[in-house]
Amino acid sequence: MKKIITIFLLVASFLSFSQDKKVTKTGKITFEASVPSFEEVKATNEGVSCILNTKTGEIAALALVKGFRFKVALMEEHFNENYIESGKYPKAIFKGKVENFDVSKLTETPQKFNINGTLEIHGKTKEISSIALIKKSGGKIEIDTDFSVKPEDFDIKIPSVVSSKVAKTVDVKCHFSL
Repeated sequence: MKKIITIFLLVASFLSFSQDKKVTKTGKITFEASVPSFEEVKATNEGVSCILNTKTGEIAALALVKGFRFKVALMEEHFNENYIESGKYPKAIFKGKVENFDVSKLTETPQKFNINGTLEIHGKTKEISSIALIKKSGGKIEIDTDFSVKPEDFDIKIPSVVSSKVAKTVDVKCHFSL
């Protein structure tokens, strides 16, 4: 009887703890570094993991770099081998906090929140700030945000042969349904 009560208490405490965290493994990140009049430089990764602590507002996301898909296979190959070096740097990681986050005040109408944290790509870390639209939708929390980064901030070198065909600033869009 004591074992059953102990197991029940452990399960109950685990379930209440896990409700403080919302998770997805199907988040979506799209980045674009296109320049007008040249071929589109755009990729999407739909297998991004994200976790949000609803009590503290802490958020983290992890994308496997090889998960980004381009329209042109050769572009994807160059991205992985020459620019981002995904064999050496396989992950892109964001760790941060949603400022003034209060899950009890979320509604179906998106609300603006500031997200501050660090983004690690290509072995380099940079502070990132963005505005996110967050809402509750059918028992899930949806987060949409976008921000811009510069390849040079992460020591990603664009060869001069193609530098005029790639934007100096990369626009990143994220969508998470937790």
